Amino acid sequence: MTAAERDQARAHDGAGSMPGPEPPSSVPVSVPVPAPRRAAPGGASARSTGEPTRDDELAARRAALEELIEAMRPAVQADGGDLELVDADVAAGVVEVRLRGACSTCAIASATLQGGVERILRDRLPWVVEVRGGVDEEEDPFASLAAGRGAYVPRF
Repeated sequence: MTAAERDQARAHDGAGSMPGPEPPSSVPVSVPVPAPRRAAPGGASARSTGEPTRDDELAARRAALEELIEAMRPAVQADGGDLELVDADVAAGVVEVRLRGACSTCAIASATLQGGVERILRDRLPWVVEVRGGVDEEEDPFASLAAGRGAYVPRF
């Protein structure tokens, strides 16, 4: 049997086709259309050269980060908390977030930051190299408890 006959037989019975990895079952992140570019030195615009500017790339990164944070917030809000973007150095890949509300007194807030927020940001935004996070220390503990207790309640 020749290679061509083998390929034809595989195409016919479906054998030999390798299933690809399953797409992530999560909210897709779309990158917005970049803003108009500034003129490049010498009168030629960056658009005419076909090269994106560094400012456009950084603006697209910031927009994608904000969109992803907004996509994660409902999951945290469902447990009475909130997720806040404190600061982002999109050029260096460092993002700082804060958990608020019921999350500020939650026993597993650090697990939420590491296992949830940091993992998702690093998986979906390849330029993110470090995620710093914390809880809102100024949150009133009684107001935090009134916001909800979430799915995990430690037993003492």
